[in-house]
Amino acid sequence: MKTSIKSSSRLLVPLAAALLVLSARGIAGSTLGGDDTDFVKKAAKGNLAEVELGRLAVQKAASPEVRNFGERMIRDHSKANHELSVLAASKGVNLPKSISLGEDVSVAHLKVLSGKSFDEAYIKMMVDDHKEDIAAFQKAADGSQDPDVKRFATKTLPTLQSHLSKIEQIQGDFGGSK
Repeated sequence: MKTSIKSSSRLLVPLAAALLVLSARGIAGSTLGGDDTDFVKKAAKGNLAEVELGRLAVQKAASPEVRNFGERMIRDHSKANHELSVLAASKGVNLPKSISLGEDVSVAHLKVLSGKSFDEAYIKMMVDDHKEDIAAFQKAADGSQDPDVKRFATKTLPTLQSHLSKIEQIQGDFGGSK
């Protein structure tokens, strides 16, 4: 009987240690630093918002250019969010499943508009959002502590810059101010 207890103890100690390590990781959550975790979560919310706003543009825009831009937002930001989901899962980060309250207000505002007033509000929103996004992605590309987050930000940055360039061109065609 003593042999059985001794061999059980030898098995239980490593098992208990393994469980402790796994539960500590679960408690700690992300393997990313705070700034990188914040960036990943904000990027995910931003992608969700761009897709939702893009859907509204496809449905409500008067201008074919704005509708086409909305389709591009759906396509590009859905792809980016898929890539970000894979990255986040590998780092133990739980991504938000919905947009933030501020973005929800923006969606609600656009839902009540139509025609040219929708186009103008959407264009302005996209210019402002993409300027903010580019700044955040540039900061992550330059200063992220995690090489995978840095790579994601660096890879996504040219797409965001292209979006800004295109929406500013559309804004110029509408005679709006930058």
